[in-house]
Amino acid sequence: MFFKINQKLYFYAAKIKKNMLVRLFNENPNPREIRKIVDVLHGGGLIIYPTDTVYGLGCDITNSKAVEKVARWKGVKIEKANFSFICSDLSHLSDYSKPISNSVFKLMKKNLPGPFTFILEANNNVPKYFKGKKKTVGIRVPDNNIIREIVLELGNPILSTSIHDEDEILEYTTDPELIYEKYHDIADLVIDGGYGELLPSTVVDCLHGDIEIIREGKGVLEF
Repeated sequence: MFFKINQKLYFYAAKIKKNMLVRLFNENPNPREIRKIVDVLHGGGLIIYPTDTVYGLGCDITNSKAVEKVARWKGVKIEKANFSFICSDLSHLSDYSKPISNSVFKLMKKNLPGPFTFILEANNNVPKYFKGKKKTVGIRVPDNNIIREIVLELGNPILSTSIHDEDEILEYTTDPELIYEKYHDIADLVIDGGYGELLPSTVVDCLHGDIEIIREGKGVLEF
C-alpha cells in the first residue's frame, strides 16, 4: 500500500511542470487547478500565492525539507523564523494552539477571515522543527478564497512568509507575472490571483491576557 501511494504521488509530480504560473480567480477558484497545486505541495514543492495582503511563499508545514528550503531562502534558522500558519478556518486552532480564552476566540472569530496574524501559545502538535525555544504559533486565515481552498484540499495549514523586495520597482511584489519572472527559480509554482498589496497583515499578540498589536498592517481590529 505504501509503495502504491508513493507511486501515485510520483505520477502526479511527473505530470506537473516545474516553475508553473497558474491563473486562478478569487471568486471561484478552479478545483482542478487547486488539486494540481496541492500535488506540488505533497511533493515537497514551494508555492507563491495570493492572500488578502501581500503575496506569500509557502509549503506544507508537515514537510521538513520544504520548510528548510523556505528558511534557507529567508536566510534564517527555522526555529528562529517568524513564520505563520495559513489555515482555512478556525477549526485548526485546537490542532496547533493551546486552549485560548473565550474573549480571544471571539476576537478571532469577529476578525477572521481577514488581514490579521494572531500569535498564540503552541501545543505539541506543532512540528518540533518550528519551535526551538519559542512556544508560539502565528495563525492566519486570509480573506482570500484561493489560498483557503488550497489549505482545505491539502488538509493541514501552509507555512507562510511574505515575499519582499529591496528593489525600487514595487511591482515585483504586487504584479503576479513580474513575481513569476523574479522568483520562478525559487518557487515550483506561482499563482496569479490578481494584483497583491504592499501592506502586510496586522500582527496581534494574544499570549499574555491583554491583546497587543505588535505590528500595524492592513485592517483595523474590531473588538
